[in-house]
This record gives sequence, structure tokens and C-alpha cells, in this order.
Amino acid sequence: MQKICRKKPKSDYYTREIPEKMFTFTFLTHPEPARFSRVGGKLPAILQEQIRQIVSLYCAEGWLSEEADNFDLVSRIIAGSHCFIIAADENGAESRKIVIGMGRSISDRVSDAYIQDVTVKSEYRRMGIGGKIIQLLAERLHADGLNWIGLIAEKGTHHFYRELGFKEMPGAVPMLIKS
Repeated sequence: MQKICRKKPKSDYYTREIPEKMFTFTFLTHPEPARFSRVGGKLPAILQEQIRQIVSLYCAEGWLSEEADNFDLVSRIIAGSHCFIIAADENGAESRKIVIGMGRSISDRVSDAYIQDVTVKSEYRRMGIGGKIIQLLAERLHADGLNWIGLIAEKGTHHFYRELGFKEMPGAVPMLIKS
């Protein structure tokens, strides 16, 4: 089966067919952060379930500790991102979608953006899902006028990002301040 990507009119909802599987790619925060707002102090039930699944992805990668209460933290990460995208395995009803991948970008919303927190559940890797997440994030950032897009590739992932058009920055060294 040929791989297809199509955009439904007036939405941030992408579908890609892969043999015997249907995956959707949905932006949670951009361009409508109001969709993410609380109604009567509570998030909609479908979004609460998505956030629980996103927390599981962060924990599976070791980016968050499973002991901590991460629901509010991840809610704030999503809301504070320039854009945050999830990939879901279609399993019938909207309420039964399984979040299988994610990615986000942070930005000054004027000139520069960074892509980070990109991951796909291990059993769904090597199906093009991670590449599609990166592609859709980059397309959104370019559409928003952001043309400097960077990321820090974890050890062993350089090849993946090179295939998507990213290049090492000669003379640049990623640095982190420890608190």
C-alpha cells in the first residue's frame, strides 16, 4: 500500500495510511490554544486521557520520573509549547485512540525554534511515524515564519535526523546548566 498524507480542510488533523494501520497526527496547541483550556476548571475527558498517555511516553523515555505527579507538569508543557503534536493509533472510537508518539517545538515566535521531546512507542518505530512528526512540526514552524529550526539529537539518533534534512552545526556544542 502506498503511503499517503492528506490534510483535512480547516483543521490540524493529518492522516497517514500504513498497511493495516491508520494513524492520525493532531496538533494539541497550535494554532488554537483555547482548545486546551479548562472548562469549569477541568480539562475535557478526552484530553485528560491523552495527557495521561503523553505522561507515559515521557516516563518511558526516562525524561520524567514515574513516581512524580506529572499530569499538571505535562499539561503546562503542552500549553507552553509553540506547538505540540501527537500521533495516535486509530482504534475505532475517538475515546479509544492510543497515543503512540509525540513531539513539540519551543520558540520565540519570531525567528527561532527548537524541536524536542520527539518519541514513538518502541513497538511502532520504523514505520515512518517519527519522521512524520518531525516533518509536520517543521512545516508548521515554517508556516509560522520560523526559518531557524534546531534540535539536539540524542546519542545514536544523528542518522535519523540527517535523513530528515538536519545537519550538524560545526563549532557548536550543546550545553546545559545544572541546577
